[in-house]
Amino acid sequence: MQQPESHILVIFGASGDLTKRKLIPALFELDQQKLLPEKFAILGVSRTEMTDQAFREKMREFLPFTSPNDAAFSKFLEAIYYQSLETSEASDYPKLKERLERLGDRLSIPANYIFYLSTPPQLYRVIPQILAESGMNDLSTGFKRIIIEKPFGTDLDSARELNKNLLTFYSEGQLFRIDHYLGKETVQNMLVTRFSNGIFEPIWNQNFIHHVEITSAETLGVEDRGGYYDHSGALRDMVQNHLMQLVGMIAMEPPVVIEANAIRNEVLKVFQSMRPIQEADVPRQVFRGQYTPSHIGEELIKGYREENGVDSQSRTETFVALKFNIDNFRWAGVPFYIRTGKKLPTRVTEVVIYFKTTPHHLFEYHADTEPINNQLVLRIQPDEGVLLKLGMKVPGAGFRVQTMNMDFHYNELSDKYLPSAYSRLLLDCMHGDATLYSRSDAVEKAWEYFQPILDAWKNNCDIPIYGYPAGTWGPEVVDQLVENGYWRRPCKNLAHDGEYCEL
Repeated sequence: MQQPESHILVIFGASGDLTKRKLIPALFELDQQKLLPEKFAILGVSRTEMTDQAFREKMREFLPFTSPNDAAFSKFLEAIYYQSLETSEASDYPKLKERLERLGDRLSIPANYIFYLSTPPQLYRVIPQILAESGMNDLSTGFKRIIIEKPFGTDLDSARELNKNLLTFYSEGQLFRIDHYLGKETVQNMLVTRFSNGIFEPIWNQNFIHHVEITSAETLGVEDRGGYYDHSGALRDMVQNHLMQLVGMIAMEPPVVIEANAIRNEVLKVFQSMRPIQEADVPRQVFRGQYTPSHIGEELIKGYREENGVDSQSRTETFVALKFNIDNFRWAGVPFYIRTGKKLPTRVTEVVIYFKTTPHHLFEYHADTEPINNQLVLRIQPDEGVLLKLGMKVPGAGFRVQTMNMDFHYNELSDKYLPSAYSRLLLDCMHGDATLYSRSDAVEKAWEYFQPILDAWKNNCDIPIYGYPAGTWGPEVVDQLVENGYWRRPCKNLAHDGEYCEL
């Protein structure tokens, strides 16, 4: 792969967890694969006073163990620098500009900068504006790009306001709204599975697909994020961003080319085709829940309202399930189901395509055998891979049919380099490739779709929030959403589900 142009990556919020646990290890991974530019530097920026060497020592703790005498390891650490800065004070930014110029001169790096905002969301408007007013968005001297972490707003109005502010000072091509889900190999493989296999695309429509189910389950609770999560909830934290991107990739039309705007145009069309959920429809189409105390094995698990930082009367959802439709030629009449939650039985994210049964049930089905409902399971995490459920004859007399699994696992590609999500996305930004980043119009359209749900929950106190014991698959009432009253109960292991389930 061609190396990116030489540049300096500036990380705001460099003393935070994201920088230590994700960004620096991802950059080290790229360095080990020789994918970083020939001339490259990392400048960490934060309010904390610290020297370059002290910052390097802090980052060293989070890198995979390598001998300190290793030349490549030492060279990577030497490319890391630090600048203390009052990030909300415009008067402090001239020293950042001066530091970048001095680094560029000393390392022979042109004025190409990527600014990564690993900061609280309230600074997403402040930092880009001050950078622009300080002359650090000047494209005449080199590229200037900004990577923004989610959340991209907390509702429709705030998302529009944020986009309006950013687009005042930067073009859309300079803005990279990162969603680490899109950096996962298995998410990108959904496009390949669909569009590179002639057996799937002809049947990827309402003539052959009965319904689509998307699940993202976590075994963890809110842990030490109670204060943040209680102002967010599952809909904002997972559905509006991560899971909507999965919907876009599953439901999109074939792009003309595999290129950023072509793919993102098709994702936007999916969002535009989603049948609106009116406030009055919310109690029937959207169910929310909150985990309650329970025993898992011998351990007593706290309920959500007992977590640190959570209001004892909180109505914030830790689980949400919804049904929606996409009103276009391909998907007319095909229901889509989404569910996500915390403190569920297993950690898993997957998309399941349920195909229609055969029009004529040729074989005699016994009491313990139902007509085969073929499923294609696209597993994103863990045990990443693809599973196809087929009907096969049971050996012996007669024609007794049994569902069998045909599977592929990504760990079978052990001889291939599989980049982490952040490594892939950082490298794409370095190349100026925004294919796997969210665009402003799609972000706003997603918020527009979910705003009536948020409004209904805010305005109508009679809409219940159902309790569910920690360690279960959410409130029992969500089974009313699906036509057959059955959600798939996925296991950690992909291939032998139904036979062996490691929870």
